[in-house]
Amino acid sequence: MKILRRLYDWVLHWAETPYGGIALFLLAFAESSFFPIPPDPLLIALILGATAKAFKYAAACTIASVAGALLGYVIGHFLWWTPSGEFTGIANFFFANVPGFTVEAFYNVQEMYKEHDFWIIFTAGFTPIPYKLITISSGAFNINMPMFIIASFVSRGARFFLVAFLIWKFGPQIKSFIDKYFNLLAIAFTVLLIGGFAVIKLVL
Repeated sequence: MKILRRLYDWVLHWAETPYGGIALFLLAFAESSFFPIPPDPLLIALILGATAKAFKYAAACTIASVAGALLGYVIGHFLWWTPSGEFTGIANFFFANVPGFTVEAFYNVQEMYKEHDFWIIFTAGFTPIPYKLITISSGAFNINMPMFIIASFVSRGARFFLVAFLIWKFGPQIKSFIDKYFNLLAIAFTVLLIGGFAVIKLVL
């Protein structure tokens, strides 16, 4: 936990430098495939320092995150399995070192993909579920790439633009609310959204 805390502080310090926008882009890219700290804290800090650039930062964060998601897909598709179907050294490295990335979780995702591929990707992109677990497993299990890209753009864009809008609209006073409750609200919204579509499907 101390290592993660130091990483978190290191991420936030970029908001106080002239390279905050570049750092945000690189962080959003890396978080989608291997880095453990999400870009949201730096996104919030940068917007608080330059509210007029709120949606510019959100757009950059979304594009970088989806690009990083494609890297995760490539890792899963080309570097995850040996010719005999065993995990490669790269796969074992992820299992041993990336928080939230376990063999059990990996295979649980495979089961969920069988019926809910788009919604699994969307949920991971919008909620606190480790997104890198989904991007890499999507490649490892050969999930349809166009669908993967669409789900990633929709979910990542919704998350980052929502954060940007809240900071732009309400300013610093909303920051503590986002820190405490955003993840819970994101999960609740996703459950309601998926539940709504499930009801529509049953009715029709």
